[in-house]
Amino acid sequence: MARFVRWYGSGPLHLLVLIASFALTGYALVRLFAVQPWEVAIWFVGAAILHDLILLPLYSLADLSALSVLRHRAADGPRVPWINYLRVPAFLAGLLLLVWFPLVFRMAVPYRGDTGLSDSVYLGRWLAITGVLFAVSAVAFAVRLRRVRRPGGDESQPAAGHGAAP
Repeated sequence: MARFVRWYGSGPLHLLVLIASFALTGYALVRLFAVQPWEVAIWFVGAAILHDLILLPLYSLADLSALSVLRHRAADGPRVPWINYLRVPAFLAGLLLLVWFPLVFRMAVPYRGDTGLSDSVYLGRWLAITGVLFAVSAVAFAVRLRRVRRPGGDESQPAAGHGAAP
């Protein structure tokens, strides 16, 4: 088993799940190409171009900007990695916006017949969800800071159960 993990990099269950996900993706791709080959090909190429040429540079620039602006902090303060407390809610809010942008920006055919809601509620709800995501992340960061600032809560020492010596 150790030889397999050294060769592959993870356990056999990981390899099995990876093969199953590729099989499911291949099945879905074959089914979609059988029905709408050009639309799927255009969507795939367009998504790759949109992500690699537009979105990746934009969110990389935003990440570097956040790192450079928030890099300066007191030297005597606790060294808690904070950037993921910004990245995770920003990613989730961006993903929600990507999925629901036609409704958020009122670009879709009215949804009233399907949901009973007018299209004017989606922007406010998306903003509320985004605010809640950042608030939950801020609370989680505050809890982590409090845990680190307690006496004996040195962040440079591994926590119990995470490689610490008994």
